[in-house]
Parts: sequence; structure tokens; C-alpha cells
Amino acid sequence: MDELRLKSYRFRAEREADWRRLEAVLARAEGRGAASLSDEQLLAAPVLYRAALSSLSVARATSLDQGLIDYLESLCARAYFFVYGARSTLVERIVRFFARDWPNAVRSLWRETLVSFGLTVAGAVSAYILVTRDPDWYGAFMPDYLAQGRGPAASTAALRATLFDKGHGHDLSAMATYLFTHNASIALFAFALGFALCVPTALLVTGNGLMLGAFVALFVTHGLGLEVGGWLAIHGVTELSAIILAGAAGFRIGTATAFPGERTRLDAATEAGRRSGVVMAGVLVMLLCAGALEGVGRQVIQSTPIRYALAGATASLWIVYFYFPRARSRLDGHR
Repeated sequence: MDELRLKSYRFRAEREADWRRLEAVLARAEGRGAASLSDEQLLAAPVLYRAALSSLSVARATSLDQGLIDYLESLCARAYFFVYGARSTLVERIVRFFARDWPNAVRSLWRETLVSFGLTVAGAVSAYILVTRDPDWYGAFMPDYLAQGRGPAASTAALRATLFDKGHGHDLSAMATYLFTHNASIALFAFALGFALCVPTALLVTGNGLMLGAFVALFVTHGLGLEVGGWLAIHGVTELSAIILAGAAGFRIGTATAFPGERTRLDAATEAGRRSGVVMAGVLVMLLCAGALEGVGRQVIQSTPIRYALAGATASLWIVYFYFPRARSRLDGHR
């Protein structure tokens, strides 16, 4: 034991000066930023890191005391992130997210997006057909807290008034908050429950389509199909796109869990979750935009043609943003 302690003491005495020097460089960089380091310190950091890494390797191989090994492991980990880690600012990371990370993640889920879109359309078409043939089906698809008095028993004049009621400023902001919360809950559940072999995600996405189809059918049967289309489209393009993408993210996790390939299920789900998590961060941004359009924009804008024009503009914006090829930017070099 005494021999081991002596060996450890000599090992530390020969190399400790370099460790302390590296620790001082890291402490300064972590406290004041890399810009505070001198040219000499910047050039010395990689050399000192490799020396510390070599010391750690020797300490492990010769079974020196555990305290010394723990210290070197911590020092090397800090030095690794300083030498090889990205040094981007918060603003640069936000720009990179919107310029590259989010659209790339969405494009990588194109198969799952088609499935999510298909289930939404299937649900909408099914409910539309059922409600137009028998209005009693409306209550099966549209919950009362969302219908807010808009049902088969309502008059055409009453239904039309709900499409062109400007409301009041306080009511609009409250409605925007409520609708964002409701839509965000659907999107988050569709994503979070994807691990259960995609079944809950499929049910949520299809159910959202059923509500949409039933709602449109109600107004069509009262001769308000064109008007309700504009009323829905002004926010629905963004809102439905967000929920469809959330469903796609859930499907990616579910399929990775069900069919992990050569990886373990945990590893497959973790890898899928990273990409899907980027998509979901963007989905929340879309839902914020949809909430503003739904709670404020469509109430302020009372012209059906303008509503359709705005819906077309937002649809074009999302398609171009997500799927239009773009040149490689300098941000792509920061990994």
C-alpha cells in the first residue's frame, strides 16, 4: 500500500503543474468565455488536454488511487468540451434551428408525415359523409366544449354569426390562449404516446380529422361551406400541419420501438426521439402562430376572400420552408 501511495505521489508531482495550468485555462474560459483567453492559452489548451488524457490512461493502467483517476476524468471531460465543443452563441443556435435543424428534421419524417396526413383526411372524409347523411352523428364526433352551441339544431343565421363575429379584445386573447392549450395538448399526446406501437397516435390524429369533417359538414348542410372553409383555413393550415407533424414524430418513435433492427429498443427509440424532439420544438412554434391566427386573426379579418388568401400564403410558406431545396449555408458547418 505504501508503495502504491509513493507511486501515485511521484506520478502527481511530475505532471500536476500541467494539470493545474489546464484547469486554470478552463476556469477562465468557463467564467469569462473563450474570448478572454490569450493566444498562448488558446494554443496550449489542446496540448495540455492531450497530456491530461495521457495521464488518465496511465493512471488507469497502473491502478493508481481512485481519487486521482476521478479528478483526471473530470478534468479531461471539461477539456474535451472546450477543445471540441461548439462555441456558438444562443442567437446562432436559434438561427441554426430555424435555418437548418427544424426543416431537415421535418423532411426526414416525410413517410410518417404522409401516414399522419392520410389518417387525418380519412377521418375528415368519413365524418363528413356520415354527418351529411345523418346529422345525429355530429354529437359523436364533436364534443360539446368545442361545439359551443354550433350544432344541427342551430339556425343558419346563428351559425353564420359565429363565422363573422368580431368579439372583443379581451375575449380574443383568452380564446387564443385556450385554443393554443387545446391544440398543444393534442400534438404533445400524439407525440408522447407514439412509443405504444403508434396506436394512440393514430387514434388521436384520426380523431382530430373526424372533428374537422363533422364541423365542416354541419356548415355545408346549412349552405355555409365556402364561408366555413375560409374561417377554418386562416388558422387551420398552420394548426393542422402542426398536429400532422406531431403525429409523424410519434409514428417515428413508435416504429423505431416496434422495429429496432439490430439496435436495442431503447437505443432505437432514443435515436428517433432526438430527431422527433426537434420537430416537436418547431410544432410548438407553429401552434403559437395558429393560436394567434385562430383567436385574433380570423376574428379581425371578416372577408372570406382575404381569409382564403392568407391561408394560401401560409400554406405556400410552410411548403417552401420545409421542402424547398436550399443552398448549404455556413451554419451547416457547425455540428
